[in-house]
Amino acid sequence: MQKRGWSEYRLAIASGLSQSTVANIFNRNTTPSVATLESICKGFGITLAQFFAEGDMVELTNEQKEMFSAWSALTREQKEVLAQLILVMKQ
Repeated sequence: MQKRGWSEYRLAIASGLSQSTVANIFNRNTTPSVATLESICKGFGITLAQFFAEGDMVELTNEQKEMFSAWSALTREQKEVLAQLILVMKQ
């Protein structure tokens, strides 16, 4: 919240939670449920995976997502050949 300059009230509004729920999490050290965490993540515009990730997560472009999708359909041998081709192209 500090990075964004948000108050507990603003987070409560953005996440659809009551202000008391948000206050309890931060002031009384209450452990939130998964559903509450999901709501908080929605309020911040992030996923649960991003919330729990250590360090910065990189958002993939549509092109990168398509490439990963195509990659997963390749055989092991095709992946090896493609990986070698990419290494040669980088030089």
